[in-house]
Amino acid sequence: MDIRKTVERLCRRHQTRDPMVICRELGILVLFEPLGSVRGYYSRSHRFRVIHINQDLEERQQRFTCCHELGHAILHPQANTPFLRANTLFSINRLEVEANRFAVCLLYPEDYLRREFEGCSVMQLAESLKLPPELAEYLWKKDEKQ
Repeated sequence: MDIRKTVERLCRRHQTRDPMVICRELGILVLFEPLGSVRGYYSRSHRFRVIHINQDLEERQQRFTCCHELGHAILHPQANTPFLRANTLFSINRLEVEANRFAVCLLYPEDYLRREFEGCSVMQLAESLKLPPELAEYLWKKDEKQ
């Protein structure tokens, strides 16, 4: 699966990189709720798709969480990660990594990265964007084979 191409197709189709606009146009309801230590989650019930975001997060974290959960809605529409985590031996790590990659591709397009961070190291990029180094490294690499 080429996550970058999926994100770029989605952005072209909706003519925006704003996850809230994309969710609205896809009919995905976004709710801001008190979720305690949970940042957010995606749910689907009776053909209703909902992204739940912790209302207590900072705006930047809410935006990333929305992008991450939109990634689940696009890449893993049938996966119920809370159920999988609680009731099976299925590892959800791959699903979470893919949703994180979707989120950073949506938030930080390649042309922006090349223009603003040319000559920077992966660690400098990670620090500037407040990302874990593995996500910054993913952004910096052009090929999908990681």
